[in-house]
Amino acid sequence: MEKEKAFLLWFDQLERKDVAIAGGKSSSLGELTSHVDVPVPYGFATTACAYRYFFEKTGLYQKIKDLIAGLDVDNSAQLREVCAKVRQAIMDEEMPQDLQDLIAEAYEELGKKVGEADPFVAVRSSATAEDLPDASFAGQQDTYLNVKGAATIVAKVKECYASCFTDRAVYYREKQGFDHLDVALSAAVQMMVFSKAAGVMFTVNVATGDDKNILIEGAWGLGEYVVQGTVTPDNYTVNKETCAIVEKNVNAQDIKLIRKADGDCEEVNVPLDEQNEQKLTDEQIKQLAECAKKIEAHYGCYMDMEWGVDERDNKVYILQARPETVWSRRNKENGAPKEEKKVTTDRKVIVKGLPASPGNVAGRVHVILDPSHIDEFKEGEILVTEMTAPDWVPAMKKAKAIVTDSGGMTCHASIVSRELGIPCIVGTKSRGEAATTTIPDGIDVTIDATHGVVYEGIIEEPKAEQPAQQVVAAAEYFPPTGTKIYMNLGDPELAEKYASLPCDGIGLMREEFIWTTYIHEHPLYLIKIGQPEKVVDQLAEGIRQVCQAMAPRPVTLRFSDFKSSEYRDLKGGDEFEPNEPSALLGWRGASRYYDPKYIEAFKLECMAVRKVREEFGLKNLNVMIPFCRNVEECEKVTKIMADCGLSRGKDFKVWLMAEIPSNIILADQFNKFVDGYSIGSNDLTMLVLGCDRDNDTVSHIYDERNLAVRRAIRHLIEVAHKDGKTVSICGQAPSVYPEFCEFLIKSGIDSMSVNPDTVKFTKKLAAQIEQRVMMDALTGKGRQEVEDLNW
Repeated sequence: MEKEKAFLLWFDQLERKDVAIAGGKSSSLGELTSHVDVPVPYGFATTACAYRYFFEKTGLYQKIKDLIAGLDVDNSAQLREVCAKVRQAIMDEEMPQDLQDLIAEAYEELGKKVGEADPFVAVRSSATAEDLPDASFAGQQDTYLNVKGAATIVAKVKECYASCFTDRAVYYREKQGFDHLDVALSAAVQMMVFSKAAGVMFTVNVATGDDKNILIEGAWGLGEYVVQGTVTPDNYTVNKETCAIVEKNVNAQDIKLIRKADGDCEEVNVPLDEQNEQKLTDEQIKQLAECAKKIEAHYGCYMDMEWGVDERDNKVYILQARPETVWSRRNKENGAPKEEKKVTTDRKVIVKGLPASPGNVAGRVHVILDPSHIDEFKEGEILVTEMTAPDWVPAMKKAKAIVTDSGGMTCHASIVSRELGIPCIVGTKSRGEAATTTIPDGIDVTIDATHGVVYEGIIEEPKAEQPAQQVVAAAEYFPPTGTKIYMNLGDPELAEKYASLPCDGIGLMREEFIWTTYIHEHPLYLIKIGQPEKVVDQLAEGIRQVCQAMAPRPVTLRFSDFKSSEYRDLKGGDEFEPNEPSALLGWRGASRYYDPKYIEAFKLECMAVRKVREEFGLKNLNVMIPFCRNVEECEKVTKIMADCGLSRGKDFKVWLMAEIPSNIILADQFNKFVDGYSIGSNDLTMLVLGCDRDNDTVSHIYDERNLAVRRAIRHLIEVAHKDGKTVSICGQAPSVYPEFCEFLIKSGIDSMSVNPDTVKFTKKLAAQIEQRVMMDALTGKGRQEVEDLNW
């Protein structure tokens, strides 16, 4: 019999092109079974032809047409009432006997094929417009798990047919322009995986559009609780090219959905000793990643998959796969959306969660705990709830943003929010506080769903001035360079202006500018008068502006490096600052941080950094320790930082300002406490040559190109690189002297940080030098060094 006329087809008779015959889910299961080397539980599917046969034989088409005539899907009450009547009409009809017999016979045959009498199966609905790259109906119809017996299977197939008219499915079709009577439904009857752990995975980061990694989410029990957002799953990030595990975040889980031995499912408590365990072994994570790679390679697009690990044999199974819709379309047509930048003066964090759907909005909160109150939700409000369910889609469509207590990056709230383009934060409970108990109903908040933070109040956004005349110009090209070109920055308000420059991040953010422009008062004075929070809040706000403008590019903040004479100029400074004959070589930089007279002020700086990274969610912030005279000082300072919650790690780097000869001479020992160096060429040159560059009498001697300085720099690069440390430079010599830039690149410097006005020039200069170096290496005829630069 031709496929188009068949009422039932086995998975190995179906292919991805058969969406019109068996729906997206069933045809994809067929494609995986027939053409992709991944483990898929076997089964069969009723077809769209069978669905239409049932509707035609029973006269349902006309009944449904009459019921939905004049339906306004934006009227939640009417939508719910009409859809309930349609579903009841379907359930009231008897399925034609020949169709019942065919399903029962196939179920019996399935048992024979797998060697089990009356096997447990999952019955999954599959719409004929579902899982297309431009029209995702994912989750709009129902799935029935752990069912057995021919009569039960027939009943569940009919329930699948009725689920084609749930509130969410009707609303979605209406908004996407699909005719309700043109869409048909297939029911996939698939061998049940007795999942001890299950979840979802994507071959693209669904929050950012980054496709370098595979995102896997998993929880104990059946995967429905992951999709519904009932639990906050573990999430694992795997490098797509190597299948190496990049990151693992294990979340506590206290409940799970499991199959009952005699059929159906139930919720149980997770044993205490398992609640904080990793849900998948590293080997299983890698197995899933390999499956994801094969599926994406076969389909040729980003994929959204569900998986389970069977408790009987620990085998990994792929339960379904469909094209991911949002980023497949967005990256193809428009590219990733640009993060919207905001400038503000006051940010009080209420809760934090997982940034599931990026965006920044502000509005009035409406907390809904009981689905019966969903009709009270108004257009433009911010929905705060424990979790969303598919029936909530009409209300979600009205929401300005969504915040949930539970859920992961691929739960229902996350997927629907991304599809609808609504900012969404999920899993707030796993990050500290549940949104529903922390955010009062009716207050105004600002949602930063790009970083997963909810702030109290409406944060003002400055409006950019529109130019009087638009000028069309060709984009300026900057060749890529192996040497990173960073930018020096002091004034946070300039970050937005300079963010478009072709720099790789901020190599030096000077903290002193924030003190003199915004704080004005000495930190010890503020502590004395009981206002230490002013230091933390003002520093954090200034740092935030820069980090947010530059994200995801890194920002390196140099801790305070005032000299005592400069600190004295701050209000209250006279009481705390000594009079030093040579402030340049006095109480500055690291020597202050551990000093009992100043340590409490330094801790405020650390608290500000931690606030930016943890409360504002800006993990691109790193720090630098200035003017550190010996290794003991470095050890003391990094310990204080660690005690304040700033420990070096994979996403937090600590650099040392290399500006004292001891930093160079003892680099092998400093390496133990830092991740890299930034050469402060101004102070280094003065201290190597013993020459004050501001003294007119001897200033002619001052020159960063001096052989002693260059030997010191090359030595530092060699010693640092031996231990895997990076080296940068933050003076202006590279942009002022092309030959000095060439020396640095030939010496293997990792990056150079220059002032904003020279970023473009330095970027092009570095590219030219790197090309010259490569040509010299290729021809063997490059210019030889005429000076011995080895120390």
